[in-house]
Amino acid sequence: MNREYHKWHSSRLGRDMELLVFGHTGLPVLVFPTSGARFYEFEERSMVAALSGKIDAGQLQLFCVDSVDTESWYNRQVPPRWRIARHVQYEDYLIHEVVPLIRLINNNFHLVSLGCSFGGYHAVNIALRHPNVFTGMLSMSGAFDLAKFLGGYYDQDCYFNLPTNYLPDLSDSWFFDRYRRNTYILATGWDDQCLGQNQNLDRIMSQKGIPHKLYIWDSFNAHDWPTWQRMVQEYL
Repeated sequence: MNREYHKWHSSRLGRDMELLVFGHTGLPVLVFPTSGARFYEFEERSMVAALSGKIDAGQLQLFCVDSVDTESWYNRQVPPRWRIARHVQYEDYLIHEVVPLIRLINNNFHLVSLGCSFGGYHAVNIALRHPNVFTGMLSMSGAFDLAKFLGGYYDQDCYFNLPTNYLPDLSDSWFFDRYRRNTYILATGWDDQCLGQNQNLDRIMSQKGIPHKLYIWDSFNAHDWPTWQRMVQEYL
């Protein structure tokens, strides 16, 4: 399997950022780690191995990025305004630094975002905010109730980065025209602590007429890697 390591200094984040690429061609997938985890988590947790057949066959190419969650959402050492500002910088890095690298390596028209747990939030948010860049997303056990990370603080950046807040008010046809062309999948389980958050997002997306699928697995320990390995094989 082709495996590439990339590292460069991000001017948008003011620090070095790293990522791993798996595969040589196929559908490009931007993979987010779970909360505070690193770019190599997907490999260490055997998620890459679970997809090895499709990767080796040239059906998938994974781009596993690093996170800055400990500098943004989880950073209790700074005011909430800085937490959300750091997240905005992170998205700027993804859109203007990582996506161009993906397009340089892989010329497939499509691009999918993927994540588990807190990574599921990132996958959903970036796909819904940029439906012209991402043509699909897969969130497994995604966490979407992020207001609690901000301690009651709320501003425009908070609003536009919480899908359960901005989607109900969204009316711009530009977004909906693109949503209807894309593929959105939410996967969770009956014993998943994020089940209710996924059901809420499913309800909002349904009310707004955004085509998507919600799959609720009847399995034990749904919010864990063995289940996510099976989910990613099923839906990606």
